[in-house]
Amino acid sequence: MNMNNVIIKLEDIQKSYFMGSQAVPVLKGITLDIHQNEYVALMGPSGSGKSTLMNILGCLDSPTGGRYVLNGKDVSKMPDDDLATVRNTEIGFVFQQFNLLPRLTAAENVALPLVYAGINKKDRIERAMEALKKVGLADRSHHKSNELSGGQIQRVAIARAVVNNPSLLLADEPTGNLDSKTSVEVMEIFAQIQSSGNTVVLVTHEEDIAAYAHRVVRLRDGLIETDTTKVKQPSLV
Repeated sequence: MNMNNVIIKLEDIQKSYFMGSQAVPVLKGITLDIHQNEYVALMGPSGSGKSTLMNILGCLDSPTGGRYVLNGKDVSKMPDDDLATVRNTEIGFVFQQFNLLPRLTAAENVALPLVYAGINKKDRIERAMEALKKVGLADRSHHKSNELSGGQIQRVAIARAVVNNPSLLLADEPTGNLDSKTSVEVMEIFAQIQSSGNTVVLVTHEEDIAAYAHRVVRLRDGLIETDTTKVKQPSLV
């Protein structure tokens, strides 16, 4: 059961890196709640700490101080093996580099998280096809990445991220390698995923990409500078 539907609860998160004996603080006390079905963009200039925060949100790194509760689990001080399980079951990742395996088909790439989760082959294929359908690529399931456009490859990566029905979808500069028309198509898919009940957190430096989110959290010098929730615009459809 989610605590008041809070998926992400950050309490005074700090992160320092050590250069020799010198501690270099990157995050200086981040306190933030993100609720189920929110669509949040993290923004900030280079060096603001947004990539470090994304790594902590994704359980790719642990904070040096503070507390991070993800979907009711305190992951702040979990050992690496437990964090790996959390990453595979609770979080879907979409990166700027698509990270598809070139020798596998689209469906096989999408099914990879299910292999690690120990799901049988028949169910893996069914769920991979369902995820590809969500991103409009069911007809490309047997194609390898060299037979797909950049936008189609990113859609396969999104399908792979949602195939495990994660609590949280994290996207790091997901349109960074795409042209503007394809970026719009990919962002429309994120909007559909969010509207179907998923929580989406997006890291971007582009204002027009952040505009798709309902809430924008801006970081500067390792702290939250502003946290703005937009009034929903009436649909034009």
